[in-house]
Amino acid sequence: MSSRSTVPSQILFLPGALGNRNFWEPLAGELQLRVDKAFMAYPGFAGVPADPSITCFEDLVDLAVSRIDSPTALIAQSMGGVLAIETTLRRPDLVTHLVMVATSGGLNTASLGAIDWRQAFKHEQSNLPDWFTSYNSDLTAKLGGIDVPVLLIWGDQDPISPIAVGQELLHLLPNAEFHILPGGEHDVARTHAQTIAPIVEAHLQKRIFTSSRNRDSE
Repeated sequence: MSSRSTVPSQILFLPGALGNRNFWEPLAGELQLRVDKAFMAYPGFAGVPADPSITCFEDLVDLAVSRIDSPTALIAQSMGGVLAIETTLRRPDLVTHLVMVATSGGLNTASLGAIDWRQAFKHEQSNLPDWFTSYNSDLTAKLGGIDVPVLLIWGDQDPISPIAVGQELLHLLPNAEFHILPGGEHDVARTHAQTIAPIVEAHLQKRIFTSSRNRDSE
């Protein structure tokens, strides 16, 4: 069985629908891997100036793809996980690993018991672009084509992305593993950064095996 990836030369952190790059600082500070760490900024979010060339989610995917010019691991929160999947589908040659935390993954999460967060978010964050709240593509049929190692991390107290969503992604992704953090909510990556860091580091040092199907969970 052959392998085709090594430790990435870059980690690109993708925030959730608020676009808060600071969300990832606790985890990034805990990671000891000697690789470049970059934080994706979303134009028009979290104090980042709007960019007239970025007007929809597809443009945001283009922007993420433009940040990848070397072997890159994507670490993504919530709707950032959808961006990570779309980016991986575009650059399977350079995305080496995925870490997705409390994301929909492009699935119909309502059918898996998730609450509808979009209307409340649009009301409370009316100043933000609607690229995430209006996104409605179903990526279910495409997930089987992602063969990079995927680490799924969920909290067991998250009504926005309940454990059933992570379990469905585990089933659909060919090379995934699933970790559940007791007491974790939607911000589990921030609140449990110390616990998550060694799991993420071990994952980012995995090689891709062409016939691998990892179904370990805890």
